[in-house]
This record gives sequence, C-alpha cells and structure tokens, in this order.
Amino acid sequence: MKEQGFDLQKDIGKIENVKMGDRLLVSGVLYTVRDKVHRKISDRIRNKESLPFDIKNSTVYYCGPSPKPDGKIVGACGPTTSKRMDRFTPLLLENGLKIMIGKGDRGEEVKNAIVKNKALYLTVTGGAAALLASHVIEFDLVAFEELGPEACYRMVVVDFPCIVAIDSIGSSIYNKKWEMI
Repeated sequence: MKEQGFDLQKDIGKIENVKMGDRLLVSGVLYTVRDKVHRKISDRIRNKESLPFDIKNSTVYYCGPSPKPDGKIVGACGPTTSKRMDRFTPLLLENGLKIMIGKGDRGEEVKNAIVKNKALYLTVTGGAAALLASHVIEFDLVAFEELGPEACYRMVVVDFPCIVAIDSIGSSIYNKKWEMI
C-alpha cells in the first residue's frame, strides 16, 4: 500500500493506476451528496433535466456537514454510510460520476457499476469529522438549500485523507482478509 497525492481534476484520467488499499491525499472539488440529493439528482437524470453540478468526472462525498462554528470554513464533515446510496449509484456512474467517498462496504450492483464505468470508491475514517474539516478550504451551497446540512455543497479540499476501498477493477478492502501483525 502506498500513499500518494491525488488531484481530483488533474488525475481523474489516472484512476486505473490507483489500487485497492492505496492511501490518497485527495485535493480538489467534491460535492456533498446524501440520500435526498441522490434522489433529486436521479430524478433529474431520468427526466433529462439540468443537474446542480456537472456530474461528468466529478467526485461526491456522502456527508452532511454540521453547522459552521465562528471562524471556520465548515463544521464537522465526517462520512455517512454509503450503502444507503447504492440504489442511486449505478445511474450516477453511468452518467459520468467517477469517484465516491464515504464509509462502509457497497452492494454487488454498485461494485459491478464501478468496474463497468472505471470509477473509484474511497473511504474515510468515521469519527474523524473535525479532523476532516481541517482539510476543507472552500465550502459553498450548490443546490437544495431546503435540505439544510443534507443539501448539496461544493467543497474544495487539500490533502483529504482517503483509502481506496474499491478500485476500478473491483478489488475491495472489504473482501480482503487482513492479517494481524
């Protein structure tokens, strides 16, 4: 397992070089997208309506940030359980989504869609929400303000610590038997 920087905009074409278990320091633009936003985006795709951001080659983070404390860019912004988004994920991947960040394993349909669309699923440590927030340098509302913290936000991150949970060929840390040292 190696650690490397990964620029979400410049390195998107190098997804095949990233392998399960690699530690990435992710930098660039990502969008917070949880359950209700997934439903709204999926409905818009099916109805051929405009999306709140360009989904092609984009990265989504399954997160609902907490309110921003004084003097901070964002409140705590830890991951939410990814499996809840599984019913929407294949459609988003088919429409150009390339990277998802969350926590926990994914279903077989999502794993197959990751391979088919040459995408990545990254995981971040749950319980480290305040630490993760320290890697956010911009945070702006994009759409669905009525959803509060579950709205869609644009985040710019620097050296956001992630682990490749499922790579573009389907290798998964959730299928690996880890040896105790």
